[in-house]
Amino acid sequence: QYGDYDPNFHEPGFLAHDELLPKRVLRQYQLTAEMWEEKITAWYAEHRGIARDEAEMNYLKIAQDLEMYGVNYFPIAQNKNHTDLLLGVDAKGIHIYSINNRFSPNKSFEWSSIRNISYSEKELTIKPLDKKAEVFKFFSSQLKVNKLIFQLCIGNHDLFMRRRKVDSIEIQQMKAQAREEKARKKMENQRLAREKQLREEAERAKEELERRLFQLEDEARQANEALLRSQEAAELLAEKAQIAEEEAKLLAQNAAEAEQERQRLEITALKSKEEKRLMEQKMREAELIAVKLVKESDRRAKEAEHLKQDLHEAREAERKAKQKLLDITRINYPHMAKYPQYSPGDSRDVNFDKGSIKLDLKDIDLKRLSFEIERERLDYLEKSRKFEDRLKELKSEIQALKLEEKQAGLYS
Repeated sequence: QYGDYDPNFHEPGFLAHDELLPKRVLRQYQLTAEMWEEKITAWYAEHRGIARDEAEMNYLKIAQDLEMYGVNYFPIAQNKNHTDLLLGVDAKGIHIYSINNRFSPNKSFEWSSIRNISYSEKELTIKPLDKKAEVFKFFSSQLKVNKLIFQLCIGNHDLFMRRRKVDSIEIQQMKAQAREEKARKKMENQRLAREKQLREEAERAKEELERRLFQLEDEARQANEALLRSQEAAELLAEKAQIAEEEAKLLAQNAAEAEQERQRLEITALKSKEEKRLMEQKMREAELIAVKLVKESDRRAKEAEHLKQDLHEAREAERKAKQKLLDITRINYPHMAKYPQYSPGDSRDVNFDKGSIKLDLKDIDLKRLSFEIERERLDYLEKSRKFEDRLKELKSEIQALKLEEKQAGLYS
């Protein structure tokens, strides 16, 4: 009725308006309508590729074994006043049932054991083949009911007699042709089912390839983004290393100048005890400043070396990321394998429209690096300015001492 099961078309509730099972069967089980539909849909999905006529034949083969299959029931009575029995007519014969039990007959007359059936008005008579057996008479409510019972008996008895006869040559030929046609249809249905299955498998394979392609494109996109982040981090590290190296050189130069100034102060301090005391004090101050500058210079030098090492590692990670991206491109995009490889120092970008690869790269906070570089640069400028101011003060004091010494020599 609905064709092969298709989950996209046969959505839940498509059997809600169909009477699937008798109410007596539904009352025997504690299942809701939705649960029955779920079970029937699962069985429906298991029988794909079955033709409509084949499905109907399978249904009839199962249904013919049921107790009430093919039975027509009529209310009858053994006298004219009461209706207390049921008469059933089917392909096997005539059966008498109680009014409350339609499964197990109280008495049965097979077609092979019936000699004659007749009716008169509302009375119907069944004469067994055995003349010694009792003749069964019963009454129906209307004359037309007796006519219907009589016609059903004639039709079923005629079919019963036909089944016992050998088929004629024409009938045998027709049955053979029907079997051949059935076999041909079955083969055709099997061929169509195979073609449908192949189409479905091809569609599933296509969907899987599209999903895999989308995944590869996404991985390539992520790899490209990771490569760009690695390049930006390497550039920031290079800039920071350069600034640290310049600061270390400037600190070393300032330390050398401070040492020279300390030596000049030592020579000047020898001229007099008072001058020596003052000069020793100045020398100690200059010496402390010089020591601080030397330590700061060493620290800056080490920091510059560390930044150079970080820059080297970042460039190495960048080179590995580029190489891994090219390897993936060769595997998944063979037509792009003709493009040349990039060297570790190459600054050209490798861009894809879609996709990426997940790489385990160290994600460097670019804003934090920029902030640290700017903060250290300002700190260095502030310290340099203070040191230069201190040196100017020392020079001014030394010049004042020299001037006082000259004036003292003139007045002596």
